[in-house]
Amino acid sequence: MAKSLIIGACGQIGSELTIELRKQRGADTVVATDIREGSKSLLSSGVFEKLDVMDKKAVVSCIKRHDITEVYLMAAMLSATAEKYPGKAWDLNMISLSNILDIAKEGLIKRIFWPSSIAVFGPTTPKKNTPQVTIMEPTSVYGITKLAGERWCDYFYHNHNIDVRSIRYPGLISWKTDPGGGTTDYAIEIYHKALTHKVYNCFLKADTELPMMYMNDAIKATIAIMEADFSNITVWASYNLGGISFTPEKIAASIKKHIPDFSINYIPDFRQKIADTWPDSIDDTIAFQDWGWKHEFDLDAITKDMIANLTRKKKIS
Repeated sequence: MAKSLIIGACGQIGSELTIELRKQRGADTVVATDIREGSKSLLSSGVFEKLDVMDKKAVVSCIKRHDITEVYLMAAMLSATAEKYPGKAWDLNMISLSNILDIAKEGLIKRIFWPSSIAVFGPTTPKKNTPQVTIMEPTSVYGITKLAGERWCDYFYHNHNIDVRSIRYPGLISWKTDPGGGTTDYAIEIYHKALTHKVYNCFLKADTELPMMYMNDAIKATIAIMEADFSNITVWASYNLGGISFTPEKIAASIKKHIPDFSINYIPDFRQKIADTWPDSIDDTIAFQDWGWKHEFDLDAITKDMIANLTRKKKIS
């Protein structure tokens, strides 16, 4: 069985991925790391270490010490935050990937997961059912780093036979973690505000349609691609991953089915410009053909689960 190292385990995806992998494979098979201290659930469910992915020697030491065979590189600076700190975003997002690819090239690990994003697309990309192979001219700092990373992964596979797997995440929704600085994080904030204030000031326009996905589906996809047989993988840059597409107006309507007096205001900020360059919907046919990808949660199912779990979480706290 693989021994996994999660880098960026405190993040939105990394935290839930760590718990699910430990649940499926056993706590002793997953080492969680981050530059900051982990949550109680991460600390109590298995090994956790502080680790700076920019320190290649420290990463190598951790891999050797724990006999790691595969790395999930989840550390990154997301879209909205990256626009504020472009130099730091480039360094973190690119040097971290370069370090892990070099470690694989040196034969210390067998497999890598690295997340890409719909941010790799740009205003010239077809917006409806965006195909796997298409025009990619991102205009955001985050998107530029992710596109460069995709090409770097593809290069390392074709030139060094490195088994590096990737998916282009759409916007992700979860009740377990707080928003992490992404443009699509409105779709998390809106549920919190609906429960606490019955009103939400949305930083995107009412009709801004974006591809979205519930975290349960994203974690399922991440594990599925890593467990897929090597011979079935045909995309070594990053797979399109589709879930559902909706607008702030539609998610507000879904919430009102549960909270009738909820209201929403639209006050677009700099994130609107980022969202305008992204697709409305994604064609993920290749992921379905290669490793059987299929999402489960639609918008109303997401809303029902989010409200139920956030309500329970707030009562506990």
